[in-house]
Amino acid sequence: MGEGGGGGGGRGGRGGMVGVNYLEKIQTPTLASVYGAMLAGVDFVLMGAGIPRHIPGVLDGLAEGRAVEMRLDVEGVLTGEEVASRFDPGEFMGVAAPKLGRPGFLAIVSSATLAMTLARKSNGRVDGFVVEGATAGGHNAPPRGPMQLSVRGEPVYGARDQADLDKIREIGLPFYLAGGFGVPGRLAEAMELGAAGVQVGTAFAFCEESGIEEGIKAEVLRRSIAGEVEVFTDPLASPTGFPFKVVGVGGTLSEAGVERERGRVCDLGYLRKLYRKCDGSVGYRCAAEPVEAFVGKGGKAEEAAGRKCICNALFGTIGLGQVRGDGSVEPAIVTAGDDVAGLARYLQPGRTTYTAREVVAAVRGGGVTGDGRPALAESRGVATR
Repeated sequence: MGEGGGGGGGRGGRGGMVGVNYLEKIQTPTLASVYGAMLAGVDFVLMGAGIPRHIPGVLDGLAEGRAVEMRLDVEGVLTGEEVASRFDPGEFMGVAAPKLGRPGFLAIVSSATLAMTLARKSNGRVDGFVVEGATAGGHNAPPRGPMQLSVRGEPVYGARDQADLDKIREIGLPFYLAGGFGVPGRLAEAMELGAAGVQVGTAFAFCEESGIEEGIKAEVLRRSIAGEVEVFTDPLASPTGFPFKVVGVGGTLSEAGVERERGRVCDLGYLRKLYRKCDGSVGYRCAAEPVEAFVGKGGKAEEAAGRKCICNALFGTIGLGQVRGDGSVEPAIVTAGDDVAGLARYLQPGRTTYTAREVVAAVRGGGVTGDGRPALAESRGVATR
């Protein structure tokens, strides 16, 4: 979200731009998934939770209809050994692949060092960055140095974990600030710092248009109104090893009893990792699968402690949890940034829900009413640029 007029390739006659966000940690389906997004005319590809130096070159190749390769992270491979996935658009389509528009690439980073590395050493053009702080929802970058936990058991972030915006500005590419910037007043602050705009996640996640299950949205908003909503930055929940923000919601994996009743099942496998098996072939394992299975594949029991099945749980969050043979439904897990506590600011008097349009108007600077709620001035043209 930034200043300026409406953006590029309209979708359904509505104008604006469309981006798709990938996790670098999920690698095996990436090439085919990116190509599908490009066939649909996506304007931007975003990627975080890793060092995606290979994605700009992938976008270049797919736009030209060429076969592309991407190195896969495999635990236990020998130094210098490389395992890669390959995708050929022509082979997939059965005819000569068409030329496609090359979407812009925005890397999600938490430090100037990573931003500079990607700008200088990627295999193609990087078009900008989303600079994400530790208050953002979902996966967070681990703190620098040895992991230290607070009294609550959360990772402790300090001054070293603050991105150096002076150095990021020097790179000369547009950047957007994320993590607590999707609130009234902070768009102007971000742009004064040299940003092209802000990324808004939490406020949109609980608006009327969001795909999160309605009961979950209602409970989170009720808790926000009552001042009772809590977010825990769980250092163990995600099998990726990255800290993961979990919102306390009844009946979800934030409750220990729900997790115990579910047991450990890994049957979607999006976040599983590749590893070199004893016979030289490549296998899959996940720290959230049954511990005995994980250890049998060479994993360590201590690495499995506290892990949650993020894959199944996030489908549960949007009402698509798998139904088990006994009739039980996979429980959800709710993730949001620290600003989830302030969602009540978007609720107008007498309302229990709010819209994405109201969020945009508030963040764009519609002002604040006497009771602290945003005044809903008309948006003056919102775009990602």
